[in-house]
Order: sequence, then structure tokens, then C-alpha cells
Amino acid sequence: MTILITGSAGFIGYHVTKKILNKNIKVIGIDNINNYYDINLKKNRIKDLKKNKKFFFYKVDLSNYKKLDNIVKNKKIKIIIHLAAQAGVRYSIKNPRTYFKSNLEGFFNVLEISRHNNIKHLIYASTSSVYGDSKKFPLSEINRTDQPLSFYAATKKSNEVMAHSYSYIYKLPCTGVRFFTVYGPFGRPDMALFKFTKNILNNHPIELYNNGNHFRDFTYVDDIVDGIYSLIKKQSKKSIPYEIFNIGNGTPKKLLDYLKHIENNLNKISKTKKLPLQVGDIVKTHSNINKLKKYTGYKPKTNIQIGISRFIEWYKDYYRAN
Repeated sequence: MTILITGSAGFIGYHVTKKILNKNIKVIGIDNINNYYDINLKKNRIKDLKKNKKFFFYKVDLSNYKKLDNIVKNKKIKIIIHLAAQAGVRYSIKNPRTYFKSNLEGFFNVLEISRHNNIKHLIYASTSSVYGDSKKFPLSEINRTDQPLSFYAATKKSNEVMAHSYSYIYKLPCTGVRFFTVYGPFGRPDMALFKFTKNILNNHPIELYNNGNHFRDFTYVDDIVDGIYSLIKKQSKKSIPYEIFNIGNGTPKKLLDYLKHIENNLNKISKTKKLPLQVGDIVKTHSNINKLKKYTGYKPKTNIQIGISRFIEWYKDYYRAN
């Protein structure tokens, strides 16, 4: 079996690729290595993955249909895990066109390639942001998801309905996974744990939107990876072969408490700058993960104390070495 993973140089893509390689499965990784954040992080992830001889990497953009199609045909791909996307809620407020090209046009190409190459299972990333400002907690797959607060969330909801149409019309097995605030080693520099750690160590103030009164269902990256891996051979057998799942921890934490754990690990108190709630921001997320539990036996294993300590250990080692 050979699996194609898009976005393999990204945070989640890197960890999913590593897990699958450790199962002795061949992986074809693709990524455009864009400059949304430090490309050296992305290059170092790929460098690490290339230590495994079952990993093969191609630098290619999702807009390049012909090149993507050739890779899938020539490598006899039958399973695709689509994790490439333009991420970030706040960035989408200022740069919506980037999200249209990557998340809509790019996903359309993935769907078309899957259809024309008889892909047996397409797993693709969605987000908890599709729930918008829902107050019906915990957030379940049956909740409304037609009122996104950001264009990023709108593109991800679009992916879900696009995939459903391909499952219905072409019987393409598609599984969407809604991630809840993923964190961990080799993470994205634009996310809270990375920014907070960096600023505390450099004696810079931390910006706390909504005065730090957000609640997030922080989910350690290994738990996200386990959830994805559990789904690979579990494509839907329904007449419309389509499923959608939350992958989260199921235990929301206040951002101020999250910050306190970071301070405790660093043995250093932060300087903070409290700011109002930003446009597009969601105050609270809390995942209902019962559907995935019943479907695959998924069970998150890592609490924030352990997860944060693992990240900080990685952060210190990485920036000493680089």
C-alpha cells in the first residue's frame, strides 16, 4: 500500500506521515513549501521524514493538476490524506484570496484526481471553526455548520459539501475530520503555544484577545494523528460513502489556564497585553467525540500538562540546534 499525503511539510502532515512510515507503509508526500511561516521549519520536517527510505517527496502546488495527476497515476495511489491548506483564521480576514486558491481550487483538484484515479478513500482535513459561534456544547457533528465566522471556516465548510457531492455523484469514499485546536512539537509559529513560549522566553508581551477568556478544546497532535490513522481502512459502506468526524480532546480549557501551564513549565511569568475579541474569533470550542469513539475506538491520551511539557522540551532542543 502507498498513501499520498498532501501538506506533508506542515505541522499535522508531518506527524501523520511519520506515524504511517513507522507502520512500514510507503508515503508519497507533497507540499508547496510556501512562506506563510518560517520555511526552515517545513524544510526540517521534510529532512527528518527523508531519513525513512519509504518516504518520497515532491514539491508541488495543489493548483498544478497535471503534475498531481501524474504522481497519483505513476505511484499507483489508492488512499489520499489531504492535509494541505492555507490555515489560520486571522490571516484569512486580511488575505481571503489566498484561501480561495488553496482551499477551494486546490481541494477541487484533489477531488477530481481522486475521481479519475479510482481512489479508494479520501480523508481530508476540516476544522472546528465550521461550527461558528454555536452555543450548543459539546459541539457535535449534527450541529449546524452553515454560519462560519471567518472565510477560512467558510472554505473548510465548502470542502465538506464539495466532498459530499462527489460521494453522492461518483461514489467516491470521503471522510472529513474536524480538528480542534491542535498543538505539539514542530507546531505552527502562528499558534498560541508557539507564540506564548517564544514571547515569554524573549521577555516580550503576550497578546491575549478577549482578555484571555477563550476556552479551547486543546488536542495534542499525537491524538489527532491516532484519530486519522484509525480511519484509513474504515471508509464508509453507506450508499453515499461519506462521513464527517470531530477529532478533539473533549475537555475545553481556559486560555489563561493554558498560559499558566506554559509559565510553570518555563518557570517564568509572562507579560500580557489584553485585547478585545477579534473579528472571526470564536469564544469557545468543545468537541463531542462520541461518534469517532464508536466508529474506531478513538480515545485521546494526552492532557495539556504532558502535551505542553513535550512541546517546550522540543522547542528548547530545536532552537538550540538551529
